[in-house]
Formats: sequence, C-alpha cells, structure tokens
Amino acid sequence: MNSNRSHTSRTSRRVLITGSGPITAFGLGIEPLWEAVLEGRTGIRAIERFDASDFAVPFAGVLPRDGFDVRKIVPKSYRKATKVMARDTELAVGAAAVAVSDAGLLTRASEPESEPTYPPARTGCHIGAGLIAADVDELTLATSTSTTADGEFDIADWGENGMGNLTPLWLLKYLPNMLACHVTIIHDCQGPSNTITCAEASSGLSLGESRRVISRGHADLCLSGGAESKINPMGMLRQQFAGRLAEVGPDVDPARIVRPYASDAAGGVLGEGGGILVLEALECARDRGIEPIAEFAGFGSSQAMASDSMGLLYDERDRSVVDAIGAALRSAGCGPDDVDAILPLGSGIPEMDDVDARAIKAVFGDRAARIPLITLVPYIGLCGAGLGAIAVSLAAQCLREQRLPARIGVEDAGAHGLDSGPAEARDADLSRVLVFTTSLGGQNVAILLERWKGDWDR
Repeated sequence: MNSNRSHTSRTSRRVLITGSGPITAFGLGIEPLWEAVLEGRTGIRAIERFDASDFAVPFAGVLPRDGFDVRKIVPKSYRKATKVMARDTELAVGAAAVAVSDAGLLTRASEPESEPTYPPARTGCHIGAGLIAADVDELTLATSTSTTADGEFDIADWGENGMGNLTPLWLLKYLPNMLACHVTIIHDCQGPSNTITCAEASSGLSLGESRRVISRGHADLCLSGGAESKINPMGMLRQQFAGRLAEVGPDVDPARIVRPYASDAAGGVLGEGGGILVLEALECARDRGIEPIAEFAGFGSSQAMASDSMGLLYDERDRSVVDAIGAALRSAGCGPDDVDAILPLGSGIPEMDDVDARAIKAVFGDRAARIPLITLVPYIGLCGAGLGAIAVSLAAQCLREQRLPARIGVEDAGAHGLDSGPAEARDADLSRVLVFTTSLGGQNVAILLERWKGDWDR
C-alpha cells in the first residue's frame, strides 16, 4: 500500500457553504459556540451522566441537560422514531435541523404543504459517524438473564436466549449509517447518500464527498458533516485504553486540561457533538438569493502509514498529512502563502500534536511560526466523528466575521515554535483558512475555505 497516496478533488462547479449547524457543549448553532470562543470560556465540565470518577479524566465537553431534546426538534409525526435513536443520531438530527434553518431551506420537515426548496432527488446527504457504543443499562438488563447458577456470564445461553431480551429494534440504534438514515428521511434527501466512519476524519471526509457530488452535477445541495458522542462508559474506556486521555483529578480547572502544542501537553478530553453544513452549488445559491457563509474552495485526503497497525502513532517520517494539505491547496488553485490561519486537530495528545506540527512546518516553512492557529478542542473536547464539521463551521464563521477566537488552555507558546500560545480574541484580515484533521486510524483530511466576497461570476 502506498502510505502517501492522496486524493485531489477536480471540480467543475463551485461549492458554497450556505448553512451551518454545529452542536456542541454550548448548545445548538454557531452563535453559542462563537460567543464562547470569543470570551475564552470552555464547555468542558464534570461528567454527571454516569459515575466517571474511576476514569483517567472525569471531565468532558457535554451538552447541558436542558440544552437539547431531539423530540422538540423533529416533526411531530416523527417523534416515535426517536425511541430508536442513539445519542449520536440525535446529535446529527439536531444539527441538520439547525443547518436547514440557517440556510433558509424548506424540506419535508417544514410545513407539510410547503414546496421544498430543492427536488428531493437533487438533495444529497453524507454524514460521518463513529463506533457507536451501546447503552450499558440496555446490555446489562439483557446479559443478566444469561448467567450460570454461580453468577458467571453464560455465552451459550446468551446466543440461545439472552439476545432475545434486548429491546425491540435494538440493533437499529447502533448502526453507524442511522445518522444519515434519519436525516435523509426527515428532510427527504433522495440524492446520493453515504456514511463514512474514519474516526476524527469522518465528517471532513463526508464534506469532501458532498463537494465532489455537487461538483460533478449529481446533486445541487447536500446536508453534510458528522456527529458522535463518546460520553458513555464504553466509549471512554476505549479511548483510555488507546492512551489518548489526560490523567487529572476532580479538582483541576477544566479550561487547563487540554493544552495543544504546549510543552506540558498531557492528553485529551472527550466531547459530544458534531455539525451538519449545507453545501450548495454556486449557481443554485445565486438563483435563490442566499448569502453564502464561505466558499468550500479546496479538499484533500490521505492515509498515513501506522507502524503499530492501529493508527495510534504516525511514523515520524510519514508525509501523508503534508500530502492532504497540498492536495487541498492545489484543488483551490493557491499555495501556502495564501493561507491566513489554520485550524488543526490540536488535541493536546502529545504524539498527535507532533504530527500536526511536523506537517505545518513542512508545508509552510518559515511562515509556520507566524500563521495563527485556531485551537478548538480545549473548548469542546474531542468529539470524534463530529469534530471536523464543528471545525469547518467555526472556520467559516471566522471568515465571515473577520475575527480569530481566543486561545485557552496553554500558558506559553509551546515546544513547537508555532503561533499557538495564549491569545485573546482579535480582529484579523482573513481570506483563506485551512482546516485539517488527523485521526485515530491514520486517515487525514484537509479543507480550504475562502472568504465570500460576492464574486458570483469569478
């Protein structure tokens, strides 16, 4: 396998972002997230959903209890279906509703008699998903019926009888394609649809897939992004076994746990969230008179060589991230000197921060120390498959508002010589922002966004 094989997207139709629907620890939509990152206020807090005291870090970027109820978002006729939605699916459905509203679209979820903005066959949907963890209580209730007389689990009885004690339609809650399934049903997306499961790269790869579909004329609009929640015992345990979590006590300041690129970076914190964006062909957006948020100008992806075969660690000589960034720049018709800010993974996991830093230095050379980095994870945690879509939503907002968020978590410029130290929110002259994401598994994705300047006929 060629570890540095990358994909460069060749487009014929320009693609715009016309709706943004992030869902994070701050709530639904870009406004609460934008307000928090300008203030420098983290959404990471103590986990209350279950007893997390024995985990390495008992904190996460969790939505407030009263901040999100999927039953209040779906059409009344669809509320029964929420019973078979895992948390990840709920997040995707909520994010899609916000994005559709933000873009001023009418879909089947709108008034029943309303004509949809686009024919269903011209509306696609690509949503990234993670490894959805089953509800522990559901499993416990079922497995407890398959034990021996001395209380040991009986695998034979489980296969013969116990599995029948799972809740009806149990499996349908935990299939990764259920995120896109429910969104397409609710909004009647009958165009190209797909699910991508590549850890933190999932939603960025899904956005790239939507861009290609629109560019080649197979859809005029796509709902695209990803969502995931690892805030459950099984999800957290997997990440702890992978060595990705910081180890902290219950009295630590949540805003200081994740320290991207700092010399004392000690690991990550998980989060739940995601985002759906509305991607739309330029001529279609122009015809319906919508003002775009930003242009989706470039895309690239690649696969790293992982010496441990699991993608936990990238090889120090690996250039796959450089290839993905280079592909995104080439497909946008620009070079490293045209990038004004970068939003990398910035996980606070030292090994992954090293990967980010090596790629930035390799691509941008002497400019690497002067290009401001936007660090998102200290605010919302590692949201798995949903992280990339949130990052793109935030980068698009930076372009629209011509501002850079505050950087929190770190106390100095760090060990990599990058512009990643503490900073207040500030005005900036931004024409292009690069978003790139590495992942557990070695998939990489890079997206270049351009400021919308009203150039419909460029």
